[in-house]
Amino acid sequence: MKFTNFLILLCVSITLYAWGAKENLAFSEYALYHGMYQTLISGLFVHGNLMHLIGNMIFLYVFGNSLEDEVGAFNTALVFFTGGILSFILSIPFYPGANMLGASAAIFSVMAALLLVRRPSYSFQFLSPIGPLALLYFIFNIMAVNNAAEGNVAYISHILGFIIGLFFGARWNKKWRESLMLTIVLLAGYLLLYNYLK
Repeated sequence: MKFTNFLILLCVSITLYAWGAKENLAFSEYALYHGMYQTLISGLFVHGNLMHLIGNMIFLYVFGNSLEDEVGAFNTALVFFTGGILSFILSIPFYPGANMLGASAAIFSVMAALLLVRRPSYSFQFLSPIGPLALLYFIFNIMAVNNAAEGNVAYISHILGFIIGLFFGARWNKKWRESLMLTIVLLAGYLLLYNYLK
């Protein structure tokens, strides 16, 4: 079994367990300051509701498997856990006292790493919408923060996760600037095509 698919299985299993358990597996400022460090891991796998779980697992399946194909299971795990854990910790000033849960920020790290690690070429693989989708979703989260979007979605955590993932992608691909520029051009092309067809 691929590592990404194992992560998905863990997310589903631990979420179902958490829904029936009385213990709080989410990460929080309180948990960190009171020595409950295991929540830095458990919080990544617990999701608030079915839509939260399904949405994250779809993104993890697409982006996680694609990154794993590029850099292998170990590096994918490194991005996922580093991005997820650091995003939790760095988000504390923005969400003081909040319970943080879900793999979203970790998945954003995976998305960003994949965005830069894809080799700049005009192959079918590079022309796929995966890179532009990652970039578009990042832009959406920046707009949500800028518009002061309310609700229980931690947009700033997503942005932090994305930024962390960029460091991995840039390290693994020396031509990351070219990859990013081509992805921006590709995104613009997709948007123009969308506007033309609608």
